[in-house]
Amino acid sequence: MTNSTATQTAERRTDVSDLAARTRAFVRDEVLPIEDRHDGDVTAAGGDVLRRQLQARARTLGLLAPHGPVEFGGQGLSMTERARVFEEAGYALFGAMAINAAAPDEGNMHLLDHVATDEQRARFLGPLVRAEARSAFAMTEPAPGAGSDPAALQTSATRVAGGWRIDGRKLFITGADGADFFIIMARTSGKPGERGGGTMFLAPADTPGIRVGRHVPTMDRSMVGGHCEVFFDGLELADDAVLGEVDEGFRYVQVRLGPARMTHVMRWLGAAVRAHETALDYVTSRHVFGRSLGDQGIAQHLISENEIDLAATRALLDVACAALDSGAPAAQETSIAKTFGAEAIGRIVDRAGQLCGGLGVSADLPIARIAREVRPFRVYDGPSEVHRFAIAKRAVKAARQRTEG
Repeated sequence: MTNSTATQTAERRTDVSDLAARTRAFVRDEVLPIEDRHDGDVTAAGGDVLRRQLQARARTLGLLAPHGPVEFGGQGLSMTERARVFEEAGYALFGAMAINAAAPDEGNMHLLDHVATDEQRARFLGPLVRAEARSAFAMTEPAPGAGSDPAALQTSATRVAGGWRIDGRKLFITGADGADFFIIMARTSGKPGERGGGTMFLAPADTPGIRVGRHVPTMDRSMVGGHCEVFFDGLELADDAVLGEVDEGFRYVQVRLGPARMTHVMRWLGAAVRAHETALDYVTSRHVFGRSLGDQGIAQHLISENEIDLAATRALLDVACAALDSGAPAAQETSIAKTFGAEAIGRIVDRAGQLCGGLGVSADLPIARIAREVRPFRVYDGPSEVHRFAIAKRAVKAARQRTEG
């Protein structure tokens, strides 16, 4: 490494560290009080009105879209660089939203940046990065459609004069209510259950043939736009609505999902840190049986397990991010980090609640609300069981290649 390169690298690290520190201050000083007043319920706190207010403030502070392309006003951080920034944002349940790094917009920015045409980038990606629009990713379907097995995709896209007609029903589409546009996964060839044949389409939300249905009631409350049913009934789109190539949608899903899984780990890791710090503050001030709760052996065991899980999650996250930054598919690394991270984060929050006793399951502390938000992470972006199946399958395949080679 030359002296010039070393200097540039050191400056970049300083810039990222400064961004993380400023994000930390913004989230803890300005975002947390709002979350606490509304028990982490984003609808009660103002929904899209609150989102726009916080994002305007983040823009003023130079914190908006740290991951977004520089050409549209983002800060262009790599996966590794954004890890600590997103963790600081995730300390508050509304923090990622405040800096325009929340799901599904953050993952959609990554997808569009890698796949969209120049015209699509200007029309959809630019407004998304600048927080002028919100988006939704419409893939999951009610049974027997696409879910843990994307190949079960049933929503159809058929050729019509000048473009495509899309028909189908989606479920659990995060942010659908109030989204400005949708990225839609539909089958253009093959039959449900067959690999391949999926295509992604871009559609403004006000296009005839799109209808957002009910909010599916879920335990989490921090995501703007809910988790909704979405219906496509004779939705007609021109050829230029195709995102990427026809029949290549499942390949593009992997472009989106690996990084999106890691940014989920980053954000929820921040929430777990808050739960852990809340518990530490409590056990150092609470006295039982003649001494501080933090000096009790059983409490120390829970604290040490939390410290280990936090450190291990960060380490696996960093390995996966480095692999993604190198250009590798990183399927194994991201599956491992996602599975361990989702479960470790749940354990951390659960132990924190146990350490705080009755207060830990009350609204007087943030732990209970964090617990309800992180629990679904073991399901979305691939349930732990599906990731374990894939991890083992890859390991067995690699072993066979070694022995047969």
